Amino acid sequence: MSIDELKMSEPVTLEDIYKLFEKTNEKFEQSRQEYDRRLAEYAKETQLREIETDRRLAEIAAETQRREAEAAKEAQRREAEAAAEAQLREAEAQLRTAELERSLAELRRTSDNAMRAVEGLTTCWGRFVEELVEPAVIQLFRSRGIDVKETYSRARVKRQGIAMEIDILVVDDIEVVLVECKSRLSKDDVDEFLEKLSQFKQAFPHYKNFQAYGAVAGIEIDEGVDRYSYKKGLFVIKPSGETIKIINNSEFKPQIW
Repeated sequence: MSIDELKMSEPVTLEDIYKLFEKTNEKFEQSRQEYDRRLAEYAKETQLREIETDRRLAEIAAETQRREAEAAKEAQRREAEAAAEAQLREAEAQLRTAELERSLAELRRTSDNAMRAVEGLTTCWGRFVEELVEPAVIQLFRSRGIDVKETYSRARVKRQGIAMEIDILVVDDIEVVLVECKSRLSKDDVDEFLEKLSQFKQAFPHYKNFQAYGAVAGIEIDEGVDRYSYKKGLFVIKPSGETIKIINNSEFKPQIW
């Protein structure tokens, strides 16, 4: 019985009110139970969702950890490969360096042997020129007014810190001629000989009162070196047919040292 029904009928007893209260209370209880049921279902569903979320988070964390482990492993592998490659390159570089040093050492030995051979050959040719020039110097310089009395081959001296060797020394009573013999005469040879002439009387003081002249002789003479020697006041001796001759003209005035 509802409240409207109570208003339409008379009289309303206490029992009727109690029954109405029980009915209303019953509906409230049903509503509360329904609410509790739905709340329980929601709580269960929420719990299931949380469990699923935790499961998915765990899977994501595991996948992330797996990928990080793989990345770390790959990085280690690449580092190991790079280190191995670097070691290989270093070994190859050391091998190439050792090979280069060996080649350089071999080249130095070959060069030294070649230099010794060239020096030996140069010495032989120089002595050949000396042996070619010395027999002729007496006549050559007598024709230039120097009355040669003595000749000396490879005159050597060492005094007062000066070491000097003269290929051929041509001497008369008051004059001395220093002859420099080369298989091939260059400007550098002439300049070195001029330096030797400037120190001659210091090295050979017993000729200090002599008039000293210079002469250069060569089987081959570099272009222009004969003129250069001529201008420096030197006699120039070179082959002429089967003999040798002084090529300076009759107007030549030798430099006196």
